[in-house]
Amino acid sequence: MKRIIIALLTLSLIFGAFAIPVSAENPIIPSSFTPDPAPVIFDGVLYIYTGEDSEEDNGFYNMTDWHCFSTTDMVNWTDHGVIMYPEDFEWAEPGSAWASQCIERNGKYYFYVTVTTEGGRAIAVAVGDSPTGPFKDALGKPLCGPNWDYIDPTVMIDDDGQAYLYFGNPTSYYCKLNEDMISLDGPIMHHDMTAEAFGAMPGGGGSSYVEGPWLYKREGIYYLVYASCGVPEGISYSTSDSPTGPWKFGGVIMEPGPSTTIHPGIIEYKGHDYFFYHGVLLPNGGWNKRSTAIVEFDYNEDGSIPLCKHSPKGVEQLESFDPFGVHEAETMSGGEGIKSVTSKKRTYIGQISNGDHIKLSGVDFEDGAKSFSANLFATGKGKLDIRLDSLYGKSIGTIEIGPSVFGGFSDLGTSLSENSGVHDLYFVFLGGEDTEFRFDYWEFSKDGKFASSFPTLPVILIAAAVIVAAAVIITVVLVRKKKAK
Repeated sequence: MKRIIIALLTLSLIFGAFAIPVSAENPIIPSSFTPDPAPVIFDGVLYIYTGEDSEEDNGFYNMTDWHCFSTTDMVNWTDHGVIMYPEDFEWAEPGSAWASQCIERNGKYYFYVTVTTEGGRAIAVAVGDSPTGPFKDALGKPLCGPNWDYIDPTVMIDDDGQAYLYFGNPTSYYCKLNEDMISLDGPIMHHDMTAEAFGAMPGGGGSSYVEGPWLYKREGIYYLVYASCGVPEGISYSTSDSPTGPWKFGGVIMEPGPSTTIHPGIIEYKGHDYFFYHGVLLPNGGWNKRSTAIVEFDYNEDGSIPLCKHSPKGVEQLESFDPFGVHEAETMSGGEGIKSVTSKKRTYIGQISNGDHIKLSGVDFEDGAKSFSANLFATGKGKLDIRLDSLYGKSIGTIEIGPSVFGGFSDLGTSLSENSGVHDLYFVFLGGEDTEFRFDYWEFSKDGKFASSFPTLPVILIAAAVIVAAAVIITVVLVRKKKAK
């Protein structure tokens, strides 16, 4: 199939454009596995924090790190890369980056996570100065635990300033936090796990609550949303007039589906209500390789939550995407054959091969862009083709890519044909079967000028020539001095 796609892409470069149906937009992140989504809004931007399921299957949940993504239109998401590893907590075990949530207080960002340590699982807390970190272990030890029941933290600051932390499987635990957000205000409590509070487990055997609590408040009602129904899991919710209960079962939000586990997050953004969960929609997805999806819903008049369905269809775009200025290659609404990579210096899109692509939705070129530049790496000759409206749509420009000098990224550019108005945008990579591409950032320009922050290829070549010349001069001087002696 991929050979057929590559052939069509190559032919369309020669013979022009034709259209195919737009692909589905769930899961929202195509570049990595993203379990346990936790949405939050900071300064008008919607962020989600997720784990990352490893592609290497160890027979359980091998979760290597935590990622952060952001959007302002609900369709195009920017990957801010790995923001923490379990190993950043020196007392925690690698591969244990389970569910997390972030919250801001007094200008600091507190990141609550699940890790495994000696004696069980634990709730840890890290702190940073921005939503994307860097984050550092705030305590050097667990905030709660170790206890094998202590997983999946959710945190909320109530209107009176009191912060609450919930977590737990198969029991719902909760506690108050002091204003410093890194110490407990009183003991860890737990609820009575009754059918009245959390619904009945199908087939009997206690309450339907399993794990993954999500606590929030809306119009005076406190909501506790959680994974339920056993295995495979669904999502249910309970309500209360107090942040600590007692809780009353409200109903099922999402019935069990193709994913063994599921993790909820509910948030209102720009007048719309969204339900986040994880499923198995990415290629090679499975019970331990999960991906974030979103469904939009409307509350019933009494505040109850309707039944939401698993869906490959994404949500509607809230506003057009502005392509001008420098954008990270990790910003996208879809794609195929790509992987988000975080190194010590940067986050970029890697493991790109012949026929792979990145998509952005609803891009507003206004009166048109005159030129395009991209920061790229390639192991061999290839092309980055810029297309509108579909994977096989109109090509407005092509960048020729050669093997990268000194193994580094290079800024390359091209002029563009007519492109005014709003379009879906596709970056399509074509090259030899053994060519690997990497893509760091890009920029459209209205006037043909660029503001990219990395040196262009000519600058790199000039710098290299200067270094070589300096080395030759130094060598000659040293040799002459040696002969003079």
